[in-house]
Amino acid sequence: MKLKFPLMVLAAALIVSAVPVYAHHSFAAEFDANKPVTLTGVVTHITWTNPHAWVHADVQNEDGSVTNWGFELGSPNALFRLGWRRDTVKPGDVVTVNGFGARSGKATANAKEFRLKDGRQVFAGSSAPDQDAKK
Repeated sequence: MKLKFPLMVLAAALIVSAVPVYAHHSFAAEFDANKPVTLTGVVTHITWTNPHAWVHADVQNEDGSVTNWGFELGSPNALFRLGWRRDTVKPGDVVTVNGFGARSGKATANAKEFRLKDGRQVFAGSSAPDQDAKK
């Protein structure tokens, strides 16, 4: 009986340690506040997952080629609190995104705000630092 409890604790610890751990990163770990981007593109895909929602859009480059950019947003819950709904942005919509580029140079950015085709501006609930505070 005395051995049963420690074995149960050990088994529980092994089960919990087998679950994947998803570490959350800070803004500065992946994105650069000194790399502001403003990009216009056609939405190709939206992912409503935690800890971040993502919007992917085809952005036309100056040479005419197209790059699919990934824009990191806040969590779906944060977006809903900011007024987003699942149909706020849909594949095929043209959006203009303000945000900050990835440190790695990849075609990803931390989105700060979206300008929608009807002219509305919606905030992305991102972890970007407040740029006004730097002034």
